[in-house]
Amino acid sequence: MSKLNLDRKKKLDIKKRKIRAFFLSIETKKKQKREVDKAVEELYQDGMIYIQMRLPVEKITKNFEDKLKTRIEHNIIQAKIREATNEDLDSLKNIYNRAWLTSNTPFRPITKTDLKKILDHPETVFLIAKLYGLDAAFLLLDFEGENNEYAIIAALAVMPRFQRKGVGSVLGMASWQYLKEKYPNVKEVRCEVYKDNHVSYAFIKGIGFEEYGEKVYKKEDFEIYDNQ
Repeated sequence: MSKLNLDRKKKLDIKKRKIRAFFLSIETKKKQKREVDKAVEELYQDGMIYIQMRLPVEKITKNFEDKLKTRIEHNIIQAKIREATNEDLDSLKNIYNRAWLTSNTPFRPITKTDLKKILDHPETVFLIAKLYGLDAAFLLLDFEGENNEYAIIAALAVMPRFQRKGVGSVLGMASWQYLKEKYPNVKEVRCEVYKDNHVSYAFIKGIGFEEYGEKVYKKEDFEIYDNQ
């Protein structure tokens, strides 16, 4: 592998580590580790199993989307979608911190500083769904591959009052349209779901994703340092 490719891989690994740390567990700064409770500490040491799932873009046809729409409330379909900017940091923080409290996934509160670091990265995009005048959910897209051919759904957060109403599906369809317009090289949409998060797994499988593997993350996979 050339030095250029090695440097690119290193940068991608650091970016993925940051996103994983911000959204899934614990952040370490200046090598002073934050305290976590014993149960979570044991979970990190044993390893956390994430199911890897994918959806080839060629399967996202109009017929595919029409079938999804039949399962979503009409008012939800009308949600307004926008790409997040720095002015949306408070909203993103609020959605995340409230949504993750109801999920069966390892959680820590997120800060605006965390979110800004992710938002400012050139290969990440937040899409926000606004419903009934409120920001109801967000979806985070990340891109991998030499030609950005893989779109990764790195996070999906829905406010508790809007969960199980189809908002996630609406964001999914909006992200596919976004990819068609701005990332025509994308061949596949991918995501990972924590093995015990049965609700999220059922949702992801229900919108067409298929399993293609499992990945075990250890504690070191969730730690980041200031020099990264």
